[in-house]
Amino acid sequence: MRALRGYLAHLRVERGLSPNTLAAYERDLSRYTDFLSLRGIDAPDAVREEDVSAFVEAIRAGDDGGSPLAASSASRTVTAVRGWHRFLLAEGSTAVDPAAAVRPPQVGRRLPKALTVEEVRRLLEASADPDSPAGLRDRALLELLYATGARISEAVGLAVDDLDRDSHCVRLFGKGRKERIVPVGRCARDALDAYLVRGRPLLAQRGRGAPEVFLNTLGRPLSRQSAWGVLRQAAERAGLGEGRHVSPHTLRHSFATHLLEGGASVRDVQELLGHASVQTTQIYTRVTVAALREVYWTAHPRARGRAPGEGAGEGRWRPGEGAGARRVATGQPQADGLESERDDV
Repeated sequence: MRALRGYLAHLRVERGLSPNTLAAYERDLSRYTDFLSLRGIDAPDAVREEDVSAFVEAIRAGDDGGSPLAASSASRTVTAVRGWHRFLLAEGSTAVDPAAAVRPPQVGRRLPKALTVEEVRRLLEASADPDSPAGLRDRALLELLYATGARISEAVGLAVDDLDRDSHCVRLFGKGRKERIVPVGRCARDALDAYLVRGRPLLAQRGRGAPEVFLNTLGRPLSRQSAWGVLRQAAERAGLGEGRHVSPHTLRHSFATHLLEGGASVRDVQELLGHASVQTTQIYTRVTVAALREVYWTAHPRARGRAPGEGAGEGRWRPGEGAGARRVATGQPQADGLESERDDV
């Protein structure tokens, strides 16, 4: 449909979505328009609410000829459909929005999986030959992912000019090409310096002057798939492969979780991760709550029905401790913007 091409152009030009996100939108909406064609509908203004609802049922069961979709994938597809119909209504192409009342399937929100600090150390030290150009690159890549919380697409798209070695910061471009500046710690800086001095020049000799920081053995920009492979191999060498799903996003989750556990505020972590909403970041507070809950059940004198003096944790409650603990446990915003417990000192 011509209307679909116009919406995709809007997403690309006005909203600045990445090529990968655009491809997902086009794939989902093409499946939707194919479904409408099967029902004899070839114009958006002929779509009714029952057509959209039928599409949701069809993609869950695979009745439209495609593969059945899990709730998470179906939810993403329905979100794309709803966005398209909202766009058509706003542009005046349709008089009503038939998808307005159709809700995406509910997806159980899983807590992010984070590695422990010790597991991260093992992973970073398990990169390939540390003296080879590829080994230096792999160590620098893994260190950067954990040091900045960058998405894998942000890391492989990083250009040499995005590194500010004087201020020890890196410029990352997130979803919608939104720019943010993130500090880079000493360990990651050392790994990057070693790669830029002793590794990247040798890899670049085989290419055509690519500006990206991370290059493959042909001197071309490292792909997302290759970067994923670097992490997977390091995880296997570190003994983290069995029974664990370690992905580039796992390092991002670990970055956020460890910052919060160290006393960083949710607002600060939101900025570092590049989240548009603090609500997205607050899911990480639920990860730290799991650890707090374990401490509580172990240490509180009445958590398991013990009377004071019958077990560990006996002591006096001091005013001010309860309020701070309650803020961390619930992840609720504080009056002046979610400052950390350390800020109260």
